[in-house]
This record gives sequence, structure tokens and C-alpha cells, in this order.
Amino acid sequence: MSEASIPQTGKQKQREAELAAQQENGEQQDTVPRGPLQTDRGVTTLDETVVAKIAGMAAREVPGVHDMGNAVRRAFSAVTDRFPNGQTSVTGGIAVEKGDTQAAIDVTVVVEYGASIVEVGNAIRRNVIDQVEGTTGLEVIEVNVNVVDVHLPGQDDEPAAEQRSTDLK
Repeated sequence: MSEASIPQTGKQKQREAELAAQQENGEQQDTVPRGPLQTDRGVTTLDETVVAKIAGMAAREVPGVHDMGNAVRRAFSAVTDRFPNGQTSVTGGIAVEKGDTQAAIDVTVVVEYGASIVEVGNAIRRNVIDQVEGTTGLEVIEVNVNVVDVHLPGQDDEPAAEQRSTDLK
């Protein structure tokens, strides 16, 4: 539904008339809304963790992404996944810089062997931008993709010492 088809209240008409008068007089308005999160009726704010979760989920959806984050983060996740009721952190491998209307996102991934890193990177970029802009209203100005490893077929995620101890049984 477009804004033109929504009936306006008297207060809304008055505000628009005041804004038009200010523009005709060359006056600057102090509180010009600067995006969908900032309106003349209030401001919606988002924590960086909200943007990071959305970006993390979007990156994980891309075919060819095996895991997220650097080696330390992946090792920590492997340990916490073993606990009952443990939850995988969707923000691992995501760094966000957020302003009032824009966000820049860094994504750190492990790619499956055989997948085109160029295609995976572009798909991550597209999906993250679509999801973050669509759900938050923020403009995503850049998505940097850092590939830190390639997951080989048959490669176990467990440390070699644990694997040897299970092989001896």
C-alpha cells in the first residue's frame, strides 16, 4: 500500500504543510528522517548483535559454506556443541560496524572443497545484503568475505588425538 493511498490525519497534513513552508522559506529542518528506522514519530534502534545474527544466518544458507569463523572460534564451537542444550552461535565469524542508517559487515568462512570461492563469496555478499537490508532497513555499504580454510572431503572436524583414541578401541 503506497503512502498516497493512506488517508492522512489533520496532524499529518499540518506537519506536511509546515515542512513545505520551511522548504519554501529556505529553512533547514533539524529532524529530517534519514531512513526507514527514523521517522517523525520516533526512532527504531538496532544492536549490532541483531545485524550480526541476521548476517550469520544468511551466510550459512549459501551452498559451499562449510563453517564460519577462524580456527579458534570453530574449536570453541566444537567444545560448546558437546554440552547438552548447547546452542551454536550464529554470530561466529561475523563482525559488524553499524551506524544510524548504514552497516558494514565482515564474514569469515570455511568453504567446501570444489566450490568456487568467487561464486560462494558473491552469493554470501548477495544473500547477506538482501537479508540485512530487507529485515532491518539499514543500507549495507559493504560485505567483506574472508575465506580462512577449505574443508576437504572426508576431513574430520575432531582433533587428531581424539580420533586416534577412538581408533584404538
